[in-house]
Amino acid sequence: MNFENTLSFAVEMDKNDALKGYREKFIYPQVNSKDVIYFTGNSLGLQPKVAKDYVDEVMKDWAELAVEGHFYAEKPWWDYHERLAKPLAKIVGAKPEEVSVMNTLTVNLHFLMVSFYRPTKKRFKILCEEKAFPSDQYMFNSQVKFHGFNPEEAIVEVKKREGEHSWRTEDILNKINEVGDELALVLIGGVNYYNGQVFDMEAITAAGKAQGAFVGWDLAHAVGNVELNLSKWNVDFAAWCSYKYTNSGPGNASGVFINEKYLGKEDIPRFEGWWGTKKETRFLMKPEFEPAVNADAWQVSNPPVLSLAPYLASLQLFEEVGMPALLQKQRLLTGYLEFVLNEIDKEVETVFEIITPKERGCQLSVFLHGEGRELFDKLMKAGVIVDWREPNVIRLAPVPFYCSFEDMYRFGQLLKELILSKK
Repeated sequence: MNFENTLSFAVEMDKNDALKGYREKFIYPQVNSKDVIYFTGNSLGLQPKVAKDYVDEVMKDWAELAVEGHFYAEKPWWDYHERLAKPLAKIVGAKPEEVSVMNTLTVNLHFLMVSFYRPTKKRFKILCEEKAFPSDQYMFNSQVKFHGFNPEEAIVEVKKREGEHSWRTEDILNKINEVGDELALVLIGGVNYYNGQVFDMEAITAAGKAQGAFVGWDLAHAVGNVELNLSKWNVDFAAWCSYKYTNSGPGNASGVFINEKYLGKEDIPRFEGWWGTKKETRFLMKPEFEPAVNADAWQVSNPPVLSLAPYLASLQLFEEVGMPALLQKQRLLTGYLEFVLNEIDKEVETVFEIITPKERGCQLSVFLHGEGRELFDKLMKAGVIVDWREPNVIRLAPVPFYCSFEDMYRFGQLLKELILSKK
């Protein structure tokens, strides 16, 4: 498509946008009595208006039914989490029985490591990307030390090449082959939080499996953002948070994927709890653990229903729209933002260097050479909510559910105005 950096072009794109009506289904913060331009759905998605109805429903059932809400609420609490499995399975490319919702992201990664990081004297190394999200780094370090290994020896980081901003798939595959039969686990963020790169999850999974390792993915920045086919790719496990692109609310529950080959097995190591037992016999209070036949076997405690309510509300919007439509708009919207930035770059002395490769979701990470934190602060005060990363990177995530083409145009004009006002 031939883009134009004009208001009339942006308005026309919005007019022809099949998803334009969904913009009105979200609540926007206000700055200077106007809706903000919101670019931080990669940190916290906007609140769907319907989320309050779902939460109020649970509160009403709690008030009117108290403990009986577990079985007699309109959406009984004891199986409330099951309602999320089917829509999530569509988003991550899995079967519903391979998906469950529980805990939070790093908690789930620790629990999943019990099953999928089983180091031996020979096979004990974990492969990840350099400068993984800090929580993942802490998790890796504590896990290998718990098993009695030295993190400096056990954790293998794949580095970017000197002077490059993204990883090359060939370098990751070569490193997997180099580590060989010492490799116990490959665990990488499917979409890098800093530069927005989407890794070739299919190729990396195949390479790790070929070396006899388990392969898992931290999908915090991927779920609801990029196309996923976890079952088809033969991924062993994955986990993700829900408050970014799936708009469930701050710090909300995490989702997990566990390949069907591991379901229903009683001999697989895992930390077990009451809610992981078979649903049919859970309330018989039997002393023996009988694992649920699906991914719920990894649940430990009963799910937090008040937290799951807004998550379910958001997933209903995904059910209405479908990932193909979201991905189609995402590509256009992110492409238009890239075009606008490149056009503005021609008009100002600041150099915009987009460090996100073409393998991306809806995030663009941009070096603002010659600019500092002051520009970020001015954008925020002007009603553009962006994310700042040292030393001078802003992360922009034009989420297709609630960002518009006019937002992209207006952002470009404001960015130009703020830069030129300093000259």
